[in-house]
Amino acid sequence: MRPDLRLTSMTIGTSRPLGLARFYAGLLGWRVTEAEEPVPGDPVRGGWAQVKPPEGVAGFTLNFEYELHYRPPVWPSVPGAQNATQHLDIHVPDLAAGVEWAVACGAVLAEFQPQQDVRVMIDPDGHPFCLFL
Repeated sequence: MRPDLRLTSMTIGTSRPLGLARFYAGLLGWRVTEAEEPVPGDPVRGGWAQVKPPEGVAGFTLNFEYELHYRPPVWPSVPGAQNATQHLDIHVPDLAAGVEWAVACGAVLAEFQPQQDVRVMIDPDGHPFCLFL
C-alpha cells in the first residue's frame, strides 16, 4: 500500500540564498520565514533561507540553499552549458503587468520567448521562471 506522501516544498540551489529568498518573497507577496546567514570563511556553509505564503494562503514552501559550485543555467539550453533542471511557473491574470512587476522586483525578461501566452523571466541569480496566463 502506498504511504501518505505529500509535496511540501521545493529547494533551489543558489549562490545567494537570502538574496534570492527576498526576491521571491517580494515578487510573490510571501514572507521569508527562516534564514541562516553564511558562515564567514566556510565555503561549504553558505547559508539557506525559506519563503512561505502568508498565513491562511495555500501554497508550498520555497527553500534556497547555498551551492558552493553553483553555475547559473543558460536559457534556452545549449550543448555543454549548465541547463535549467527545473523552473517555477507563476500564474498571472495580466501578462504585461506581471512582467512589469517582476522586472521592478529585479528579474530580467529573457531574450528568447517560445510562447505567446508565457514570458520567461530570469531571477537575480540566473534561474529562469515563467509567468503565464
